[in-house]
Amino acid sequence: VCWSEVRPSGKRGRPGGLPLETERGRVPAVSKQIRSRLSWAAAMAATAGLAAALGVLPGAASAAASRPTGPVVPALAWKACDQGFYCATAHVPLDYSRPRGARIKIAVISHRATGPGRSLGWLFFNGGGPEPQVSSFPGAYQIFPAAWQERYNIITFDPRGMGYSTQVRCYPSEAAEQKATGPLPSGFPVGKAQEAAYYHAYAILDTRCAHHAGPLLDHDSTADIARDMNLLREAVGARVLNYYGASYGTLLGAIYANLFPATTGHMILDGNFNPVAWSTGNSQVPAFSRIGAGQASEAVMTAFLDLCGKASTTSCAFSAGTPAATTVKWHTLLRLARKHQINLGQQGIYTYADVVDAASNLGQIGQWQDNAILLQQLWAGATGGKPSPAPTPSPSSTPPTAGPSYYTGPEQQLAIQCADSPNPRDLAAYAAAAAVNTFAPTAAWNLIGCADWPAAAAQDRYTGPWNRPTASTILVLGNTGDPWTAYQDSVAMSRDLARARLLTVDGYGHTTGENPSACAFNDMVNYTLTGALPAPGTVCQQNLNPFP
Repeated sequence: VCWSEVRPSGKRGRPGGLPLETERGRVPAVSKQIRSRLSWAAAMAATAGLAAALGVLPGAASAAASRPTGPVVPALAWKACDQGFYCATAHVPLDYSRPRGARIKIAVISHRATGPGRSLGWLFFNGGGPEPQVSSFPGAYQIFPAAWQERYNIITFDPRGMGYSTQVRCYPSEAAEQKATGPLPSGFPVGKAQEAAYYHAYAILDTRCAHHAGPLLDHDSTADIARDMNLLREAVGARVLNYYGASYGTLLGAIYANLFPATTGHMILDGNFNPVAWSTGNSQVPAFSRIGAGQASEAVMTAFLDLCGKASTTSCAFSAGTPAATTVKWHTLLRLARKHQINLGQQGIYTYADVVDAASNLGQIGQWQDNAILLQQLWAGATGGKPSPAPTPSPSSTPPTAGPSYYTGPEQQLAIQCADSPNPRDLAAYAAAAAVNTFAPTAAWNLIGCADWPAAAAQDRYTGPWNRPTASTILVLGNTGDPWTAYQDSVAMSRDLARARLLTVDGYGHTTGENPSACAFNDMVNYTLTGALPAPGTVCQQNLNPFP
């Protein structure tokens, strides 16, 4: 998620070639259980009326065009699907090497510019994952900068394979999938027995997908999604692609920029993947481990304990009075959790893996106080002390609504992630990567589903080049204390791209979108409105104090 983890809600675990086409030619290809970690778009679930609206087939052409040898530009028949939002369904090629062959559906949602003057055109958005985007877009839209809402038509879509788009689906229902793979421990596996159970459960899922997922499984890479996005750009009549991508959305943006450099407009990549390490790194190390996710979480947890120890227990409930004492308290809690589960009554029973998983919820510094309260409750439960009061839920920018009604099996994320990145095929490699530090298991086991994933699924993988000169300079943002996509990954992204400017945010949390910096927001808005970039070497500060 960020990485986005292959995890359901709740605490039960479960499993979750051909040449590549470029704009100018073809290059050969080389070849969990508490939360889903996304940027911005994770704020909301489905909104009323989306499913019905997205069932509409394209009618009158709004931007129809065709090319003799290329794919047909989809016609978008927009229909109101919520207050101010419009939905449509696009039809795109299943396989871009056969652009006039079978087609699949892509669900699209947009909001028109609200300002009185002429808009600046279209701004595409992807909030991370890979996850569905349509159902969460109305919530994400509410916290976009006002200037974007006023000057841009903002648009997003469910990536192929998931959400309201044509789905990758290996089982008839989520219940059937869970029954087939069997019960798994929450968090991540601890010990050889649980590791073997994880490996076996995902092998069952992978075998099932190989036989029942259908042809989409072979054409569900981020490169395919980038080609879909380019067709949608043409469908709305945009000369260039203006884009904000967070977390996984940075990988999508970078691939688009290198497949279609001539039509890359104002592009912001926030909380970046390291594209080279992700797509072509050592296949004996899981991809999230290769990009340093476990090390990043460990470093930010160290900062969390240091800042907590300097604060009073009123500001940080887990504080032991000093950074050193608070760090000792944390490691003692881990030892106790390894010895026995911690019962928090109505809040549930926490295993060692659950404790680590709860502690790793560091993506939004506005929630660090709540995290500290939960850790103190776990401490009290483990030591027989008096628990802290339950945290007051953090205010949300928008009220939650009913969840989406579509199937959300773990294979939908795996289909993209396993297609995009080489990963180990044997259990021992995942176990070795998980042994690096306290938080390494979350990153390592996240992609165990790729161990037996069908090899043909990687045929559309994009492996470079990453330095094709783009029409516009790309703005790359990175938080120095990002716990899920390390700051070094944003540095790497800025260096790998041909034309990029790095904007550093001195602070914590995953993406600037989730952890506001007025300085960085001003630079982002100025860039999208005028093309003006911050000066080289600019460092912005965050606005929030983790423990006020």
